[in-house]
Amino acid sequence: MIRFKKNLIFLSAALLLMTALTVSYITEFVPASVSTRRIPIYNVETNERKVAITFDAAWGNSDLLEILDILTKYDAKATFFVTGKWIDKYPDDIKLIHNKGHSVENHSDQHPHVAQIGSDSLRSDTIACNEKIQNVLGVTSKYYRAPYGEYNNNMMRIIEDELNMKVIQWDTDSRDWQESASVDSIVKYVMNDIKGGSIALFHVDAKPKCTAPALDIILDKLKSENYEFVLLDDLLIKDNYYIDHAGKQKRK
Repeated sequence: MIRFKKNLIFLSAALLLMTALTVSYITEFVPASVSTRRIPIYNVETNERKVAITFDAAWGNSDLLEILDILTKYDAKATFFVTGKWIDKYPDDIKLIHNKGHSVENHSDQHPHVAQIGSDSLRSDTIACNEKIQNVLGVTSKYYRAPYGEYNNNMMRIIEDELNMKVIQWDTDSRDWQESASVDSIVKYVMNDIKGGSIALFHVDAKPKCTAPALDIILDKLKSENYEFVLLDDLLIKDNYYIDHAGKQKRK
């Protein structure tokens, strides 16, 4: 019995030593990037009824004037993420958006799958769009929304650390890009998800052509609930913040 107890004590000590060595090895040799996933901003923690209405523009401009008229109707400011190709095709529209008090930000130059291209291609594509915004409007883009909402740690590093921009996603998707989209479906999706601090996603020239009439209904409903429609730059927290696991920007 005494020998059994001694063997048991020795075995327990050996297991503790092996566990300590394993933890030490993992801590020392597993790169931090394996467990640290960088996340863009999806929404903002706030007690105020402020939301950011955003549009991606990469296709045509068929409903842009109608969208701008509706935004004016509700005294709403919006943020437009545009591609460099869209700027090339519609430079006067970019100026019109800007002159009406809306913000123009970077949605890439050629609308690539950013998770599938190399670092140099991503860097040059992003810079190309920044330069076009600068050349047409004389402003520096501060925010980036990737095509298809794609992102990974390498993309986050290049955009945020090297180019000093913030990567922006959304927490409220109108789904106006779906072939099955309708005015009713867009209104339903947005009203079900939107709340104070939300970033809502719409598109310019979405094919079902339901975005503008749905936007009119949505803004009317939200205004009756005392929501304010602000530029993305006026919604985001500028310093002393962190981003939680779900992409919510919070004050420290």
